[in-house]
Amino acid sequence: MEKVKIYPAKLAGTVQVPSSKSMGHREIICAGLAGGTSIVDNISMSQDIEATMRVLRAMNVSVDEIPSMIEGRKALQITGTGHPIAAADNVDCGESGSTLRFFIPLGANLGCPLTFIGHGKLVSRPLQAYYDILDKQFVQYFNDNGNLPLTVNGHLMPGKFELPGDVSSQFVSGLLFALPLLKGDSEIIITSPLESASYVDMTLNCLAKYGVKIENVDGAHRHYLVPGKQRFKAQDSKVEGDWSQAAFWTVGGALGAGITASGIDFASLQGDKAVVEIMQRMGADIAQNADSVTVNSSTTQATVIDASNCPDIIPVLTVLAAVSEGTTKIINAGRLRIKECDRLAAMTSELNKMGAAITEELEGLTITGKPEGLRGGVEADAWNDHRIAMSLAIAAQCCAEPITLTGAGSVSKSYPDFWQDYQSVGGKIEVLA
Repeated sequence: MEKVKIYPAKLAGTVQVPSSKSMGHREIICAGLAGGTSIVDNISMSQDIEATMRVLRAMNVSVDEIPSMIEGRKALQITGTGHPIAAADNVDCGESGSTLRFFIPLGANLGCPLTFIGHGKLVSRPLQAYYDILDKQFVQYFNDNGNLPLTVNGHLMPGKFELPGDVSSQFVSGLLFALPLLKGDSEIIITSPLESASYVDMTLNCLAKYGVKIENVDGAHRHYLVPGKQRFKAQDSKVEGDWSQAAFWTVGGALGAGITASGIDFASLQGDKAVVEIMQRMGADIAQNADSVTVNSSTTQATVIDASNCPDIIPVLTVLAAVSEGTTKIINAGRLRIKECDRLAAMTSELNKMGAAITEELEGLTITGKPEGLRGGVEADAWNDHRIAMSLAIAAQCCAEPITLTGAGSVSKSYPDFWQDYQSVGGKIEVLA
């Protein structure tokens, strides 16, 4: 399914939210680094999760699908050796930035060459923060003018590791997975305020679950103390629901006839949980339940949205702002330009085609709302980005005329069942190609 025609139709109903891709990566990696067998349940399979499974297998970890206790989900039985061992000379990370950045430090500690390959925008996504560390560590590496493929060969030495805070938090998490396995103690120094700190909180929480102790000094996310010679402890676990995916349905409910997103945890550390607070500020009619959130049809107003700790929900919140009253500002969103596509440019381009009024700024967007709705009647493109595709599908219900969407299959990267769920709440699509 690469090209679909989406007809205007108000969405209503209940959607079981996929499990968190962010936590899925972390749980699977921690289980793979443990000695012994763990079972990680409630996995929503996607291309990114499959990439992480491939890399673990290349590090001599057994990863097998077994029946899940939860209908429609997968469980993984993961047996690790307690320390990565090279079982292949190259690994395919697909288009998953998390997979690549989480595993580079582990690969750099194998003591033999390991080549990381990727596809799409991943080939050119920034890795300079790691190159600076590898240079200081005298770890050998080769790349293609800064792009993938990347080959690393060496051993990391315990000590002091410095990272700027304005790069992806994935670099911090990658070090946090690898450093506890070194023979001595290490520390990570963040040289400027850390963006997306909630993602590091998720990593620290997952590491603690698997028996790894790391101190976030003063809780400030500027200095981490990492004791060496630690062992990950195998255990059984269940992945929580994904707030970044729930956001499509919360916005869909506000613009439609009401949607309940179930299978989520309000105690989650996921930064994307901020979608509830942001939408409440915009006037959305929201009811919180024990493990679900219901958003009824709402008239919403403009606000200021700070993207620094919740970048993944910005595309769909741009849709909501485009049909809200007043002018919304999205700020601190520069890192959206180096995701699967330039998401600021993509949302500006495609929503403006549909009749929105969005001005692209260097670090954000200015959105003049059109509460009367959008024009539609155009061909829009997903820019080969799953979150752009899903956001434009949510926007289609606000259009006067159908839209044609190319790149619809990109949803497989994170949410392969999206179009099935979209139709289950009344979405009307026609597959064209």
